[in-house]
Amino acid sequence: MKAEDLRSLQAPLKEHYKEEPTAALITLKAQGRLGEGVTCKVQTGKALVEAGLHPATGGDGLSVCSGDMLLEALAACAGVTLKAVATAIGVELRDAVIRTEGDLDFRGTLGVSKEVPVGFQRIRLYFDLDTDATDEQLATLIRLTERYCVVFQTLRQSPELQVSRTTTSKG
Repeated sequence: MKAEDLRSLQAPLKEHYKEEPTAALITLKAQGRLGEGVTCKVQTGKALVEAGLHPATGGDGLSVCSGDMLLEALAACAGVTLKAVATAIGVELRDAVIRTEGDLDFRGTLGVSKEVPVGFQRIRLYFDLDTDATDEQLATLIRLTERYCVVFQTLRQSPELQVSRTTTSKG
């Protein structure tokens, strides 16, 4: 895709959102249903994924780990954003590999130690780029990718979270 193609796709959306800001507010949704054993089946946009316990918490390794899915979502979002930004600013990428790593201490998850937090303690995002772009162009590319990557910014600036429940009784 060329920069002008991307602009022509996005220009009417940007104009619409400027004129009608509420049109830009969209709620994305996901749903899971308990599966066999300790698993949860989640319908993605393209496939059914069965998430389960990580082997470090007793899982058998046959189901995907939700922590891996979080890192995969970050890699995917950063990759799409990188490509869109590169297209928009005219940086040619022959290839790019986007890698994520996250450090977890499973003592928190398993309740072994109350001092250890549950969740990722550190997450790293790496871009391995095949390009002839200048250092200045690359700095701009990475800065704008970081700025516009939804998953990256969500992790950086934790959103307000809410939990609610309903109960269905068969009795």
